[in-house]
Amino acid sequence: MAPPPASVVADSPGSSAAALQPAKGAWPVLAILCFVYVLNFLDRQLLSILAKPIQDELGVSDGQLGLIGGLYFALFYCLISIPVGWLADRTNRTRVLALACGLWSAATMACGLSANYPQLVLARMTVGVGEAGGVPPSYAIITDYFPPGRRGTALGLFNLGPPIGQALGVAFGAAIAAAYSWRAAFIVLGAVGLVAAAVVLFGVREPVRGGLDQVAGQPPRPAGGRSGFWPTVRMFFSTPTLLLVALASAATQVITYGAGNFTTLFLMREKGMTLPDVSLWYALVVAVGMGGGIYASGRVIDRFTRISRAAYATVPALSLSLAVLPYIAFVWAPSWPLALAFLLGPTFLNYFYLSSAVALVQDEVAPEQRVLSGALLLLVMNLIGMGVGPTFVGMVSDALKASHPENSLQLAFYALTPVYAVAVALFLALAGVLRREEARR
Repeated sequence: MAPPPASVVADSPGSSAAALQPAKGAWPVLAILCFVYVLNFLDRQLLSILAKPIQDELGVSDGQLGLIGGLYFALFYCLISIPVGWLADRTNRTRVLALACGLWSAATMACGLSANYPQLVLARMTVGVGEAGGVPPSYAIITDYFPPGRRGTALGLFNLGPPIGQALGVAFGAAIAAAYSWRAAFIVLGAVGLVAAAVVLFGVREPVRGGLDQVAGQPPRPAGGRSGFWPTVRMFFSTPTLLLVALASAATQVITYGAGNFTTLFLMREKGMTLPDVSLWYALVVAVGMGGGIYASGRVIDRFTRISRAAYATVPALSLSLAVLPYIAFVWAPSWPLALAFLLGPTFLNYFYLSSAVALVQDEVAPEQRVLSGALLLLVMNLIGMGVGPTFVGMVSDALKASHPENSLQLAFYALTPVYAVAVALFLALAGVLRREEARR
């Protein structure tokens, strides 16, 4: 049963402020979806969090870890997300999400039962298949529970899933691994996901597609129809705004996934941290830094996009520019306490792009294209960012290990620094396109 339409707030014609209130039950639904996203990211990051004990037991190299956390996972995650997005646009999105959550949670438990590297690869690829149906339907469900002018904040809160998930993964995953084994962490946290799948199935109602898009001063978008698969794909890749935001976000994710998948291993192997240290101090950095950055970015985007849509691009361009120096300082720092202090900067600033990219894409397309468009955004972002970032860092570290055995990961982290310039340049190009569109309107 769909929620009733939201009530209209008195706004002047042409006002760009929010003209509608969120639909009934929007905030509890957002809380449930955020919890599922927490589990999504937690399960995804367990491999990098527990990289050291996995390496010790299964004997895998940095390059193999980079492939399993990067290219192998990204290929399945990204390519499966496209047909899943198309299916969700034409069927019940909450059921697709519940099924996906159950699948990736069962696959996470299978990771804990893996006896060798090939079995771990197979389980991780299955996690990717399941997680492909997690985020795009959630984006569209939230967009249909919250009106324009409120979506940046709602999506910003939803996107707290990654920092909370990573922080909890670091805290509980490392603590369980330290007390029992790395296998127990995968099994316990996967079991929690099976319970969450049932909560989504029975606790989240499917909202009306496009029901909150009739905002004063904005042209209405068609709703209730079914958009074809290939027309939506062609629309996405032929629209400069959508293509540029996807490429700019992808370049950013080369940094976030490339460094993020190896940060725990880097801190333990080259900075001297232990699993108990990681479970407390690194978890706090992730929770405060990444969580604060993502929450703040949603509020900032909602405020400044009311003045100019170019803020969807200028805000992440500025944040990434400010992140470069503290990132270099983190990599250079001679001790792990100093490294963590510097890491707060890039952890806060690197994620301003996420809510901006998602909100821009969801606002830019028709209601019946939102899940597939969200999946296409993730395809570009993750296939490049997740596929290239960890793979690149792992391969560079392996290549330099013979000549620099004590700090090969540090040098691989330094090699990511020029990607900041690429990401900033792409966001500035997007800002130019958005300004030209505004001028034409």
